[in-house]
Amino acid sequence: MVTPIDVRQINGVDWYEEADPAKRAWRLSLVTYGTCVYWLNGDKQIMKKGELLVIPAGVPFYAKSIPTVTHTQIVVEWTEDVSRALPVLGREDVLKHKPGCYELLLERMKGIHQQWQERPSYYAMMIEALLTEVLIYISRELDRGAIPSEKHLHAERMKSYIERHYREKITKEELGDAIGKTPNYAAALFKSVTGQTISQYVHAQRMKRAAYLLTESQLTVQEIAVFLGYQDLSYFYRTYKRVMGTAPSDLLHERPRTI
Repeated sequence: MVTPIDVRQINGVDWYEEADPAKRAWRLSLVTYGTCVYWLNGDKQIMKKGELLVIPAGVPFYAKSIPTVTHTQIVVEWTEDVSRALPVLGREDVLKHKPGCYELLLERMKGIHQQWQERPSYYAMMIEALLTEVLIYISRELDRGAIPSEKHLHAERMKSYIERHYREKITKEELGDAIGKTPNYAAALFKSVTGQTISQYVHAQRMKRAAYLLTESQLTVQEIAVFLGYQDLSYFYRTYKRVMGTAPSDLLHERPRTI
């Protein structure tokens, strides 16, 4: 069990922070943009986008932005109630990690931050559930061992290909060609590194774009579905709700008014 005590998003170029010994809290920081610096037990750690730190309770640190370099990070602090069953919570040293499933972690961390900001009913339980999920994903990667840099590079190339062609039908054959490997190897590598199948990742990219278009454009839901490659509107609705947790129509009220 984990009990959240603080969640925040840090932005900017003038951030500075030191550990508060009175908190006795664990800390998870996921860098989502740019670069910042942490000093942990006297060791300097340069943190870049896509990397995370898990700092056990009681470990001293101080951290700050790099002058003239902006960055963003989502930070969650919590106290540990009972369980050390997860490997990441059984550590006494700091974990610096570049997760292959960064996109999955980012979505959960955004969800944690949103719950903390909005404080709906049972928000603390929802944060605990999302944070536990994050810690499970990290622990699974620790169990599996470090992902070789070559595999990270192949996965990033496939992600880049998907992000350029997400409106199209994307096959494992195309992704295999993109990294110079067989289709089955490409598909297996993508799942092992990212924690998602190719199809799941493609749908996730489409749904992110759909959410943007639902709030920032005047296109109808059906026009957005077709634009993103879904000819079957009901399938688009089901996919959007599965990925985003809400119906597409729930965002329409957030559109700017037309003059």
